[in-house]
Amino acid sequence: MAPYEPEQNTNEAEAPRAGRRKAARYAVPVAVAGVAAATIGLVPALATSGDPKLPDVTAQELIEKIAASDTEQLSGTVKISTDLGLPSLGGGMTGGFAPGGGGGEDGEGSSADPQSKLMELATGTHTLRVAADGPDKQKLSVLDDAAEYSLIHNGDDVWAYDSKSNEVYHSKSAGKAGESGKDSGKTDLPKDVPSTPKELAEEALKAVDDTTSVKVDGTAQVAGRDAYRLVIKPKQAGSTVGQITVSVDSKTGTPLKFTLSPAGGGSAVVDAGFTKVDFAKPSASTFDFTPPKGAKVTEADDAKAEQQKHGFKGDAKEFKGEEDLNGLNVIGKGWNSIAELELPGGQGLPTAESGDVPADAQRLLDSLGDKVSGKFGEGTVFKTRLINALITDDGKVYAGAVTKDALVKAANAAN
Repeated sequence: MAPYEPEQNTNEAEAPRAGRRKAARYAVPVAVAGVAAATIGLVPALATSGDPKLPDVTAQELIEKIAASDTEQLSGTVKISTDLGLPSLGGGMTGGFAPGGGGGEDGEGSSADPQSKLMELATGTHTLRVAADGPDKQKLSVLDDAAEYSLIHNGDDVWAYDSKSNEVYHSKSAGKAGESGKDSGKTDLPKDVPSTPKELAEEALKAVDDTTSVKVDGTAQVAGRDAYRLVIKPKQAGSTVGQITVSVDSKTGTPLKFTLSPAGGGSAVVDAGFTKVDFAKPSASTFDFTPPKGAKVTEADDAKAEQQKHGFKGDAKEFKGEEDLNGLNVIGKGWNSIAELELPGGQGLPTAESGDVPADAQRLLDSLGDKVSGKFGEGTVFKTRLINALITDDGKVYAGAVTKDALVKAANAAN
């Protein structure tokens, strides 16, 4: 991929034509820029010089090309790296998410259950093999050094296989759009773990006002394909997001690479891109799956019944977003949006002084956070390279993709 070029000949305009807003209705989600939605003002900009040489396009035209992309058949290899700057806890926090890393709630269930398995993509570096043939056939495999985890959707069936534990998880896929029936709209697949550049780009390009500059900034080659670089950058100060760069295939409009760079510099927070890609129709056998001999097979309905038997009611109510968070209030807008809510019981984190937390656990909490004070009282800011959260001693939480100072300022203003 060609190195980043300094901004030149971009000629940002502040008033996009109303008739070209169809592809601009996007919103930056929780997974990319914090709890509150950020917004993007889509402005025309000519591509700068780069390698390879491609015809000039505007940012609006490139986003419309992404939205109009009808790529349904492809196969390839994706490398995804995530670095939130969290400390290593010796596998205690992530062991259950790694291939072969453990079962469901309280040790029950299947280690192949995709609901938790794909959360491993939220940390570290992973190599994925992906394939798709329309809306009813997809396959994603997470490759480990000596094991593989595969998730296969083929028609009505969804199979997940963990080769390390030799366990299989089977469920029925969601009904097709507009299909009636008791199972329509239900699925056992995780909804909020984008795993390809296209999914990440779609999440990052969802809505619209003047808090962001968007421009085409040069070209690149990704997985042997000519691509434009679309750069999305906050105009507001105080965000932890530096910029988002999406490399878009010049022929198909398919995002080939997604990079989220932090405002503080250093390595990308999220970097996902194809290292190989082929837009030909995959072989039908790619999506075939038969449980290997001797594998433990868990049916989704049986797993849920077992969890409920042990008192886990996680599927009793589907989480629908902000409306399910009692007392949620969004402060500010755009990239500086901060979510404010209250912890149950109206009190802050338990402490060693109160006898609710072991001393070692208290030291760990202290190492992860910074003590702060202000008009709101006292509290602790827990930081990552992207999302920060202030928890006050009286049980209020302020969280967003913003700096520590922005959180303290928001807490002071709310009191």
